[in-house]
Amino acid sequence: QVQLEESGGGLVQAGGSLRLSCAASGRTSTRYAMGWFRQAPGKEREFVAVITWGGITYYADSVRGRFTISRDNAKTTGYLQMSSLKFEDTALYYCAAGYAPQQFQEAISDWTRYDYWGQGTQVSVSS
Repeated sequence: QVQLEESGGGLVQAGGSLRLSCAASGRTSTRYAMGWFRQAPGKEREFVAVITWGGITYYADSVRGRFTISRDNAKTTGYLQMSSLKFEDTALYYCAAGYAPQQFQEAISDWTRYDYWGQGTQVSVSS
C-alpha cells in the first residue's frame, strides 16, 4: 500500500504560479510512476503529467511548457510546478501512483491504471 497526500493548492490570479506537493508513505520503495490528474466540475478526470521511477516525464498537451513535474531523490515526495496559470486550469488536482504506468507507456494517461490516489487539492485560478 502507498498512501498519498497532496498540498499546495489555493487561489491564484491568471498568469500566476503554484507548486503542488504529493507526500508518499507506506511501500515507497516499490517502483511506481507518480502522476497528477485533475477534475473540474462537470468534467471527466484528465491526465496532467507523470514521472516514472527513472525520471522520465510526460505531459498533457494543455500544460506542456507551463507545468513541470518532479520527484525528490528519495522518491517520497512529488511536485507539480505550475506557471502561467489559466482560468481553465481550475480544478481539483489529484496525485496518483501506479505500477502499470511505470511499465507501459499506453497506461500513463489512463486514470484507471493507477493504484493509489490522494484526496485532492483545489486549484482555483481567477481571470
